Amino acid sequence: MSWQGVLAAQKANSVLDCIKRRVTSKVREVILPLYSALVKPHLEYCIQLWGPQHKKDMELLEQVQRRATKLTGGLEHLSYEDRLRELGLFSLEKRRLWGDLMAAFQYLKGAYRKDAEGLFTKARTDRTRGNDFKLKEGRFRLYIRKKLFTVRVVRYWNRLPGEVVDAPSLEVFKARLDGDLGNVV
Repeated sequence: MSWQGVLAAQKANSVLDCIKRRVTSKVREVILPLYSALVKPHLEYCIQLWGPQHKKDMELLEQVQRRATKLTGGLEHLSYEDRLRELGLFSLEKRRLWGDLMAAFQYLKGAYRKDAEGLFTKARTDRTRGNDFKLKEGRFRLYIRKKLFTVRVVRYWNRLPGEVVDAPSLEVFKARLDGDLGNVV
């Protein structure tokens, strides 16, 4: 999977270089739509499937977004986190988590009835903290299994508050998750 990350970073960097060479205006209204339309899809393509598992792979992809946020005029002096906040973006790690939780919500709410059978197991709990729809965390002896979608999403799902998990629709879930994502990570 490291090779997939390297290829994605190379493609995104080449597009980012073209933007840097060809676009003379460095205002947010120009750079941000170009980044979102041309560079970001390379960084997020099928990320739930092949998501980077090693810190070096995650950092390689994050470095591309770091470069893109520096292109915006007037933000060069800010830290990476402040640039993201100023531009209204999430780090790629949070975007991956956001996508994982969106897919889990769709599976759990029945969007994929046939494929979702047995994908997640509801945990039996009498705790009052958090949401009432907790998922069972599996135990594995092999480290590689901990990076699978069905395993990595459970810990974060169980941390979500009840009003987010009990959302009636995907749009409501997205809105509530955006507001609460900072508290989960």
